[in-house]
Amino acid sequence: MSTGAWIAVGAVALALVVGLWRLATDGRFRGTHVVRQPDPPLVEEGRRPVTRAPGAELVAAMGEQLGERATLLQFSSAFCAPCRATRRVLSEVTDLVEGVRHVEVDAEHHLDATRALGILRTPTTVVLDATGTEVTRATGAPSRDQVLSALARV
Repeated sequence: MSTGAWIAVGAVALALVVGLWRLATDGRFRGTHVVRQPDPPLVEEGRRPVTRAPGAELVAAMGEQLGERATLLQFSSAFCAPCRATRRVLSEVTDLVEGVRHVEVDAEHHLDATRALGILRTPTTVVLDATGTEVTRATGAPSRDQVLSALARV
């Protein structure tokens, strides 16, 4: 075989491995991912600083409220096809489970929050507990069963 044929076979094999890896990992909820913790605000001696989790701050900045049990924070972009499917699945789950809210964030318009939460691609779904602390997250489009099992851990 010629050198060009070996390169083509290698490229196809590499594409197959990457595709299988993405198929196995997309939409699965994993542990939390903290990029950096914000510095606590400077306060007078004897008083404890009052800080909220970055997820809770973002939800409040968008004029939304946290769910009584959990909040599904979805990071999307305008031209993301899997984001529409994720929006549909998360809306379906919020209809099924009481006390759960779905908040969609346009990652392009909230770059500071996207960076603070370590969002690298869309769609990313972050599950927040009732206090706004991140419990778990999934990159890619999760299935309804995957979201329900993640909420069972909250």
